Amino acid sequence: MNSPKKRFVVLCHEAFNYIKNKTGNMLIRYRPDEVVAVVDKEKVGSSCEKEVGVGGNTPILPDFNATLHLQPDTLVIGNATQGGFITEEYRQEIVNAINAGCDVISGMHQFLNDDEDLKRLAGKKKVRLVDLRMPPDPPHFPLGSWQSRKVPVLLIVGTDCDTGKMTTAWEVTQRLRARGKKVEFIGTGQTGILLSGSGVPIDAVKSDFMAGEIEHLIDNSPQDTELVVVEGQGALTNQFYAGVTLGLMHGAMPDYMLMTHDPTRDLDVTEFPMTSMRHVMDLHLDLMKSFKQSKFIGINLLTFAYDEEKAREVINESQKEFNIESTDLVRFGNKGLINAIEDLL
Repeated sequence: MNSPKKRFVVLCHEAFNYIKNKTGNMLIRYRPDEVVAVVDKEKVGSSCEKEVGVGGNTPILPDFNATLHLQPDTLVIGNATQGGFITEEYRQEIVNAINAGCDVISGMHQFLNDDEDLKRLAGKKKVRLVDLRMPPDPPHFPLGSWQSRKVPVLLIVGTDCDTGKMTTAWEVTQRLRARGKKVEFIGTGQTGILLSGSGVPIDAVKSDFMAGEIEHLIDNSPQDTELVVVEGQGALTNQFYAGVTLGLMHGAMPDYMLMTHDPTRDLDVTEFPMTSMRHVMDLHLDLMKSFKQSKFIGINLLTFAYDEEKAREVINESQKEFNIESTDLVRFGNKGLINAIEDLL
């Protein structure tokens, strides 16, 4: 039985663009008929299609109260601030949403349910406060069960943060499911968890348990699962976020990996010079050698900054250099990449 459709408002003040509003953008892309408005005081009067290339004429309004005529039922915080803290401006928008009888969904590290005033107000209004980054309790310690695992695992990795790992994981999952394949998607960030309804917020998990949480989810996949797709996080060569990537690799112990990359980027998200995609791929393979043979089966490039001719040129160059399927799944699709994955099953 399908769940009833929601009426989401995406909150992303001064952050409604292709990179910063990741959670909101994915809702707009994959559940467009359920997003009734975006709240961004900086881009009032524009539209989703104009700002991020999807979402049609979904309006951008100055604050939550301006969306009430659209009858929303859920406020979603679409972006994550540095450190994941809820600002006073956002807190007021949350209060307004609760007073209007709306649930609130947050992927921040600062939990809504730790705010006693918000909890009290939500209880009074009979609405839910959903913290997507709440870690499992009790946690799961790794057991090394990958050594007897039967189902193949595909881990999506990247040369940096914000290279499209979640999008790639979701696109691969949905395209294979459309072909009738039994694919289990494991969300590891707030966006993947929101879209799929399950997963683990891996960057909220203590390091000792990161591998165990992923292992536990893989081990508990349905028995008829033909492939597990694990959403990646961070990057091995990112000075701030390499730890989460390593934890995911040890938990997934992937049979296959798929690299994501932004070819326009010279500096990573920490403003440190990027290394080559070849080097990053070799690092992943070297780290896996101690445990098992893994291999890359494709590359998904983030080409939105290029015109179509340049994008296709860069994709063709990547395919020739690495001799594996390369594409921009969102922009061009690619039967070759999906065929290559399907052939492994």
